[in-house]
Amino acid sequence: MAKNGQRLGDLLLEADVITKRQLAKAIQKQLKGDTRQLGQILIELGYISVEDLTDVMLESHAEEEVKGKVIKEKVVAHPIDISEDAVMKTKFALDVKTIIAAATGIASLVGMWYMLQADIQEAKELPKIGNIYNQEYPSKPEGYNWPRSYEQYKENVEDLQETVDEVLDLLDEYEEVIKELRDDIKSLERRKKDKK
Repeated sequence: MAKNGQRLGDLLLEADVITKRQLAKAIQKQLKGDTRQLGQILIELGYISVEDLTDVMLESHAEEEVKGKVIKEKVVAHPIDISEDAVMKTKFALDVKTIIAAATGIASLVGMWYMLQADIQEAKELPKIGNIYNQEYPSKPEGYNWPRSYEQYKENVEDLQETVDEVLDLLDEYEEVIKELRDDIKSLERRKKDKK
């Protein structure tokens, strides 16, 4: 059972880690005789991971500590001195987490700088433009006149509208044939009914 009388299932539901149906299924296992704790059952069913359980419990514990401090301390309004002398006399304390975060940020920036330098050096070592042409297009002579984009468009797409028009005309013809066939089927069915 979690502190402050709140059950583990309620904490997991509030944290949106499990659904009510999943919680009910785990509780049903306990009611049927499973002696394990609820967290173990939820992990075995695959509804949560050990990390999920740890995170929820740590968060609940941290919230309790904050609530306990707020209740124990009396809130008294004091005027705040924001003069330049008062601000300069203020001592700033860095905790270990802040120092680690700052060191990680600096290490990331240094790593990115070295990666950027390596990319720049690699770009400097690339072959010159003249060499790229010969390497990429060995079958084309160096003075080959590449077609402009409009000419490429005309070669590849110009006939597309004509093809689409032909397909649409063909579809119209097929629709007419299908309509005629339906009419023929209806007339045959009428004749059959009339003969009976």
